[in-house]
Amino acid sequence: MAASRTSTTRKFLDRLSLSERNFVADALRTETVGGMLLLLAAVVALLWANIPVLRPSYESISHFHLGPAALGLNLSVAHWAADGLLAIFFFVAGVELKRELVAGDLKDPKAAALPVVAAACGMVMPAVVYVTANLAGGGSLAGWAVPTATDIAFALAVLAVIGTSLPSALRAFLLTLAVVDDLFAILIIAVFFTSRLNFAALAGAAAGLAVFWLLLRRGVHGWYVYLPLALVIWGLMYNSGVHATIAGVAMGLMLRCTRREGEETSPGEHIEHVVRPVSAGLAVPLFALFSAGVSISGGALADVFTRPEPLGVVLGLVLGKMLGIFGGTWLTARFTRASLSEDLAWADVFAVATLGGIGFTVSLLIGELAFEGDTVLTDEVKAAVLTGSLIATILASVLLKLRNNHYRRLCEAEERDEDQDGVPDIYEQDDPAYHLRMAEILERKAAEHRRLAALKEAERAGRLAEVPGGAGEENDSRA
Repeated sequence: MAASRTSTTRKFLDRLSLSERNFVADALRTETVGGMLLLLAAVVALLWANIPVLRPSYESISHFHLGPAALGLNLSVAHWAADGLLAIFFFVAGVELKRELVAGDLKDPKAAALPVVAAACGMVMPAVVYVTANLAGGGSLAGWAVPTATDIAFALAVLAVIGTSLPSALRAFLLTLAVVDDLFAILIIAVFFTSRLNFAALAGAAAGLAVFWLLLRRGVHGWYVYLPLALVIWGLMYNSGVHATIAGVAMGLMLRCTRREGEETSPGEHIEHVVRPVSAGLAVPLFALFSAGVSISGGALADVFTRPEPLGVVLGLVLGKMLGIFGGTWLTARFTRASLSEDLAWADVFAVATLGGIGFTVSLLIGELAFEGDTVLTDEVKAAVLTGSLIATILASVLLKLRNNHYRRLCEAEERDEDQDGVPDIYEQDDPAYHLRMAEILERKAAEHRRLAALKEAERAGRLAEVPGGAGEENDSRA
């Protein structure tokens, strides 16, 4: 009976498969670099917007309009960054989600339960905290969705800065959590921030998406076909009243992310590999550059902690995310057959939950949408997003540093490759060929050590043979 119970017990945050580990490592490498650029862009934006000599140029560039007015696309630079460049970010999010659904952790409903529940709770609790704070303080409930999103690039940049060797299982959990988080954020934007609908433009966008899908299914290749079509779909989606980033998500979800015989990568994986650097290295940092430039002063910072709307955002990011992600994870483990990996502790899950409080890209976007037309409140909410993310960063850094030595040992075990075949040894324990290679390596080492032992023994015997004679002659001469 006990044996059957053990056999059905699942481990979560356990070691990843080799293919999944390699995919996660490649994805996170790009996101980490993008996160560094994101941090740099945010700092530049804050300096640009707060140095009196430079502030007028920041405002004039942000509000400079360009684009064809006849097509309804005469937008400001900041607007192009939010609606245009972020469509690339959401396109990558769509591909990531599709891959997770057909080939990743979300493919198995049992394995998907944990990140889905954790992400859902990690979005509900911040909203609850925000609403509670604003009901108590008499503030606006319009910003309830602002603290619900986690910024994976920013979170990974924090990990890179503090130098934490986070195990691949925790990194993968954070990545999957962010993918599900993005899905919910997309749904929130589509459902709650769509106002007036232009049904003709929406029908045109739907027709464009149908053509996009048919071309993919017929195996048509060539960026010169898909890029112009994507721009048309995006323009129609923008004019329909639905947020234009939804077009990026829809196209990403249409890509095939399963591999056929003879393929090293699926089309979706290949395109994601090409587009992800553009998203992480260009689109998101430029959005941050024109969205994070809020005026920071003593009065503005005081408003963050005294006015209910920005205070709700700060509390939602710091407390809501922490309690939601950790509580959702613990409850899933408590009421299912899943159990935590022996290599990790609940303190590690709590630290990652705290890291989930770093909200930036999508939080800033939702803040602009929620308080559109109220410049003062929009800037206060943006300052609250930055403040809450900073507090979450500091808390997560302290918690992760406390376990850094343990993480380093786990990472060293994951990376060890004593047979030097390019595959970590931990993934080859069930392969007889690996043990034969290791036996041969160890036998060569043993033979070398035996040779050195014999050589040292001979040298030692020679020295012992010389010492008595020499000592006797010396004693005789003294006598």
